[in-house]
Amino acid sequence: MIIAATLMAVAFSASAQTKIATVDVNKLFDGYYKTKLARAALDKQQQDLLKDLKDLSDGLVKAKSQYTQLLDQANDQAISAAESAKRQQAAADKAKEINNSQVTLQQQQRQDETQMSDQKQRMISNLLGEIQKYVAAKAKADGYTIVINSANTEAFVYSSPDADITAAVLALENAGAPIETTQPPAPMLNISTNAP
Repeated sequence: MIIAATLMAVAFSASAQTKIATVDVNKLFDGYYKTKLARAALDKQQQDLLKDLKDLSDGLVKAKSQYTQLLDQANDQAISAAESAKRQQAAADKAKEINNSQVTLQQQQRQDETQMSDQKQRMISNLLGEIQKYVAAKAKADGYTIVINSANTEAFVYSSPDADITAAVLALENAGAPIETTQPPAPMLNISTNAP
């Protein structure tokens, strides 16, 4: 009985010293102004890469059209055998060019996909590192010893909303944001032109 009481006292003492908070890391990530800026930069880069791929693809379509014309010209019965052989060689050369262009296009697509995936992973990692620093700063300032990611709902059964510091951390991480990324646009003024 004395041992049970001692264990309960120790457990109560340990829990009194531990102050736990929760944050939703997904909300912190999505609401962080730098995430929005990074996503915009990645979208711009992806659009540029897609434009380059489209240019390669358009060149390939043009080369295929030229190849078809060369084959038609090579099979023209009105030209000499020497001219036909010359045009067949030009068509064969064009076919090699098309094959090389297809290989280049496929390699470029794979390279672009890998590059975008790597950049996205680096962006996520860097931003999560920054967010963790904001969470740590807020936790230290408010005396929390443990902060749990509430976005991972399987981690615990119940969490009091009073222990959630997501909004406070979000305000802290967006404190240095440019105005246009954190505030909604000002409402339009409705000015009437009707005289009273």
